[in-house]
Parts: sequence; structure tokens; C-alpha cells
Amino acid sequence: MSKGKILIVEDDRDIVEMIDYNLSEEGYEVISALNGEEGVSAAKGRQPDLIILDIMLPIIDGFDVCKHLKSNTATAHIPIIILSAKSQEADKVLGLELGADDYITKPFSPRELIARVRATLRRGREPRPAARIERGDIVIDSAKHKVTVCGEEVPLTSTEFRLLEFMARQPGVVLSRDRILDAVSGYDAVVCDRTVDAHIKSLRRKLDKAKDYIETVRGAGYRFKET
Repeated sequence: MSKGKILIVEDDRDIVEMIDYNLSEEGYEVISALNGEEGVSAAKGRQPDLIILDIMLPIIDGFDVCKHLKSNTATAHIPIIILSAKSQEADKVLGLELGADDYITKPFSPRELIARVRATLRRGREPRPAARIERGDIVIDSAKHKVTVCGEEVPLTSTEFRLLEFMARQPGVVLSRDRILDAVSGYDAVVCDRTVDAHIKSLRRKLDKAKDYIETVRGAGYRFKET
């Protein structure tokens, strides 16, 4: 029985074959796409459990692929691990702001990649309280993994959903970046100074008219506004 379906979007056939071999050995079903356009099509048509995405791709680059998939309600829930030779902090932050759940730089260890895949899938499958959280204009349905603002559904990534849910359950409580990172991403998250800030920025943008519910506490972290 397959542990899950994984889509590899990568134009280097040798890397695709290496990842395919290692993931298949671990019991995953693997599909692949060699350019960004094929990757978007495969994600929509095959609905994988996770996507491993390169950045420097033909036709559509990985950042645009990530942005497109995370803004579409049919694919926004699919976790994405970026696997790229781009190792600058700015590239990592951009990937996270666009909705990626993790970022691994090349060259990489197949064992590390598999560990990240396992952790990301595990976080996505953790049972959530069958509860409905209502905070002003924001309604969070944990059972359905759905968020609405003023009655309109807001497509969030799995990380953004966990972040909003975690904060909304503790209105008025100041949460440090470390505490948020530990609660939302776990020990194997992408760790850089601006990781949480990138997720917060993306979440606020998507919440639009309700963005002010997430308040910045200078020098301390963030809190969800009491309503």
C-alpha cells in the first residue's frame, strides 16, 4: 500500500530518477513533471499528497508554480517542499511567502529529503479538533480545514492554516516567533530568522480586510486580537 502520492517537478532527469528511486523504496507513489507548466497540470489533475518543486524550471519557474498552486482552492492544500540550488535567505523567504511548507537547498541528502517528506506529510495528516472557531469576521472550521472571512472562503496553505488556528485559539496572548515555529512547523522546519515573519506576511495578505486581527508586538512576536 502506497504511503502517499508525490509529484516531483524538476527538469534534471538524473535528479528526478534519484529522488524517484529513493521515494519508491520508501513506499511512495511517484509522478514527475519536467517543466513548470506540466507541474501545474499534474498537480491539478493528479492531486498528489505532496509536491517537490525545483525553482529554475523551463516555461514557468518554480516560484510562479508555487504562487499559482497556492492561490487555487483546488491545490492550495497540497504541501510543497522547494528543492533548489538557490540558497540565499531571500530566496527561502520568498518561497515561504508564496506558500511553500519547506525549503531544501541543493546539493542535498536523499535521507534528509525523505525525512522532510515524512514530517511534512505527518503534519498534514495530524487530526485536528472538530471545532469551529469564530473570531469576529474570521471563521475557522478545523474539521473541514476551511477559513472564511465575511462569509468568503480564503485559500490557505497547510502551514498558514495551522498558524492562524494556533493564534486564534489564544486571542490576546503574545506568542514569540520560536513558540509559533515550534507549534506550527515542528523541529524540522526551515529555520531562518524571517521564517515566521514570511508566513505572517503571506497570511495577512490573504486575510485582506481581516488582516488587522493579527497584531505585531514589537520585540516580542505576534498575537491574535481579542474580539
